[in-house]
Amino acid sequence: MRTWKDRLIGNLFGLLTLATVLIVVLIGAGLWWKSVPILRDQSIGHLLFSTEWKPFSGHFGFLSYIVGSILVTAIAVGIALPVSLLAAIYLSEFADARFKNIVTPLIDLLSGIPPIIYGVWGVLTLVPATGYSALTGGIVLAVMIFPLLISILLDVFRTVPQGLRDASLSLGANDWETARKVLLKRSAPGILAATILAVSRALGETIAVLMVCGNVAALPHSVFDPVYPLPALIANNYGDMMSIPLYDSALMLSALVLFGLIFVFNALSRVVLHRLERRQF
Repeated sequence: MRTWKDRLIGNLFGLLTLATVLIVVLIGAGLWWKSVPILRDQSIGHLLFSTEWKPFSGHFGFLSYIVGSILVTAIAVGIALPVSLLAAIYLSEFADARFKNIVTPLIDLLSGIPPIIYGVWGVLTLVPATGYSALTGGIVLAVMIFPLLISILLDVFRTVPQGLRDASLSLGANDWETARKVLLKRSAPGILAATILAVSRALGETIAVLMVCGNVAALPHSVFDPVYPLPALIANNYGDMMSIPLYDSALMLSALVLFGLIFVFNALSRVVLHRLERRQF
């Protein structure tokens, strides 16, 4: 009887796990199915590499939206990674327990703030200085991914054996030299995986970038130009697509492109983390 119950519970948990995986597959399949009409009408190369976005004329070029998403994400990660790395090193290697107990909950609190609050903060404090631009969107996204990066980096640093730190200190290295030559070197794959996850998080953000990036469908020439990331395109236009032929299919294709980018970045991070775990054990 006990064995039968254990087997039943195990199978139930397995089915639930499989159902969660199937949701991802169904989302991808649904987006592909809705994208088929536009792919039959126009080539994927023209859709991805054209900047002409005129839905009423049947032109759906995604290049400016893809470039806008990548530019804002690159700015966000470029700002957030060094700051988060230094903060995680300090909390892991230098800060005392009392300081950690005060700061860590505040960092966790940042991850719980709704994205629209970050958007409002960006409009009120950053837009007057930098305008509606890729830079403003990047700064807002950087603040949003700080908690994710710091949390993952702290977990990565905990996997570094204390014996390696002690060996470095016993050979005459100071704390900073130990952090730089032992901690960072040993944690390099984990830092890379954390960065990839942060990129995925920034790519998929919608509300905050919609509020501060300006939403102009044109290729930016500098970080101070307005951009129109893919999530903002979908959120802004989904309600208007029914009256224009192929508009809904074009928006679903843009969602599929975004879904594919995030899927690839998450898969890369899992591969890196798996290799890190294999090296640890």
